[in-house]
Parts: sequence; structure tokens; C-alpha cells
Amino acid sequence: MEIILHDSANDISEADWALLDHDDDPFASRAFLGTAEKVGAGGTAMGWQAQHLTLHEGGLLLGMLPLYLRSHSFGDFSRDWNWDSAWQRAGLAYYPKLVSGIPYTPSPGPRLLVRRDIEREPVVTALIAAALQVTRESGASSWQCLFIEEADRAPLAAAGLLMRRGVQFHWFNRAYRDFDDFLAGFTAGKRKKLKRERRAVAESGLRLEARHGNEIDAPLWQVIHHQYRDTFARYGNHPAFPAEFFIEAGALLARRLVVFIAFMDETPVASAICYRDGQTLYGRHWGTSIDMPGLHFELCYYQGIEYCIRHGLKGFEPGAQGEHKLARGFEPVPTWSAFWIAHPGMRRAVADFIAREDSAMQDYEAETASRLPFKLPG
Repeated sequence: MEIILHDSANDISEADWALLDHDDDPFASRAFLGTAEKVGAGGTAMGWQAQHLTLHEGGLLLGMLPLYLRSHSFGDFSRDWNWDSAWQRAGLAYYPKLVSGIPYTPSPGPRLLVRRDIEREPVVTALIAAALQVTRESGASSWQCLFIEEADRAPLAAAGLLMRRGVQFHWFNRAYRDFDDFLAGFTAGKRKKLKRERRAVAESGLRLEARHGNEIDAPLWQVIHHQYRDTFARYGNHPAFPAEFFIEAGALLARRLVVFIAFMDETPVASAICYRDGQTLYGRHWGTSIDMPGLHFELCYYQGIEYCIRHGLKGFEPGAQGEHKLARGFEPVPTWSAFWIAHPGMRRAVADFIAREDSAMQDYEAETASRLPFKLPG
């Protein structure tokens, strides 16, 4: 098999990309990655140096692995905040590192992409081996395969990668007829509080709409981006995506990009940017130009839940962190990322840290599950 490294997702043809099995995931798409790289959000200036790995045999594309050489960890959600200083204390350099993940997107999804019409297992094994070879040859400290799918845990672990647990809060559609049917499973007190929260927004006079990427024109995108940018800046965060990203990606992704928008008369005043595939809605960015209690929860969570019920989606993943999601029916679930550490001594140290952390993460998952708003069975 021949290994080829690409410095842009756009270097891989749309025809080849369409052959890969990624379950229509919006993030593991040429539209998302290629546009992010093209406008600079996923580019070298932001510490994302694309080296996307493809495997070929006889000129035939067999598989692909999104891969970035990183000079820092901002935006990859790897949770390796103190690792750089640990490497320095050992007289080693932590950066650069190699990351298989999606820029600014902590959504579990496909990372080891295999051509649809061939056997998956040998190509997955070859992709992992190729990634390890590239890591060794590049001199990177590590290869991090972040937010992997459950099916890829076993082959990555078999190749010697360390499995690290995380916790997110996801909503599951249990064949609900409507939002009230979902709320029927809540305890009376929790249900009353949530209804009161929604009623405040409903009585505010705002009009709420769900629009897909191909239903939003450039002027509206500019307003949505302004809200996203200013809200990020207000909390001291960096808004990585420029307006050009949403304008172009919205057109390419079409119905795989969804924005919930609040209008005051004809003026958009708040928005929540989401993505979707055939099974799941993914919440990403929130922005507002007004201060209204409950509006964040309405646009970022309740509108998304209603959208999932209406469109028959099985789940809603609103992003990382946020224990406030528990009271709104989002349940704790484990996530997994895989780490290969080049230096044997640092590998042992990281393995020990992950083992100790894993116990705490399991306790955290169990403790947060005990605070869900649902009625006890029976």
C-alpha cells in the first residue's frame, strides 16, 4: 500500500471522498474540513498543518485518516493542558504532535475512513500502522486520535494506543411523539421549571425559526457570525471560524447544517449553529445580541430536541461539558480518545495518569447520572 500525505482536504477529490464510509458525518467531510482549511480556521496559521493520510493500492483509494501536525492544543479538546510542561521537565519537546480530529469540534465520529466496497478491518489496521510510521518519521511526540467511534477502540488499543475516557451529555430520542411526550418522563418539579423557562421565551414576542445551510443567504450569515463572534469574545474565547466559512460550508453542507434563529420582528437577535447527519444533531455555536433569560436554553437545547423529534433523529449531541444539560434531559455518556506516545518513559507516565483519571471519570459519570430529571422506574 502507498501512503500519501495531503496538505489540504481539498487535494482529495470529491469523487474519492464520496467513496469513503463516514456515515454522512458532516465533520468528516470534504465540505467541512476543506472549507475550514481554505478560510484559515483549520490552517497552519491557527496551528492546524494538514497532513491528511490516504492509503492507495494500484492507484485505488482504500482509506483516509484526517491528520494534522499541531504546534499547540487550542481547539482540539485533547485535554492535554499540562502535558507540555511535563515533557519540558523531562527535557523533551511535546510539540509538534499529530492529531486525528476535527478542528474545534469535540464530536465523536469516524476517524478511520475506509472505502465502502472493501473489507474494513485490514484497511483500518493499515491506516493505524501508517499513522504510527508518520509519527515516528516526523519526530512528533505523539499521535492523538480524538473522539473515536466505539468500533475503532479495539484496533487502536491493539496497536498500543492508550484509551482515555471522557464524559459528555447527549440526548436520546426514545420515539417521543412531541416535546410534551419527552417532558412526561420528568419529575413534576423539573417539568414545571422547564416549562416555565420555555414560556418566558414564548411570551417574549420573539419568532423562532430553523433554517438549513442552503436556506441562509450571505447577509443573514454575516449577522449570525457577528453574534457568534461577539459572544465568544465576551467570554474571552477566540471565534475561530470567519463568516466566509459559514457562507461556503452552508452552501456545501445544505441540510447537514441547521441554525435555530430568534427574530425580533424581522431582525435576527440570537442563533444556535448546529450540524446533522441522518441520525444525530450536533450543537456547536451560540451567539446573541440581546440579554434574555432562557433564550440560550431554548435555542441551544429545546429547539434542537424538537427538531430531532420532528425529523426522526435518534440523538442530539450539544458539545463538550455543561452539567446544566442534565436538568434538560441530556444524559452522561463516555467518550473515547486514543493516544500513542513516542517516548517510552513519557508513555508510562501518561498510562499511569490515564488509569488514575479513568476511575474519577467513571465516578463522575455515575454521579451526574444520579441528577437526571427523569422519574424513577416503577
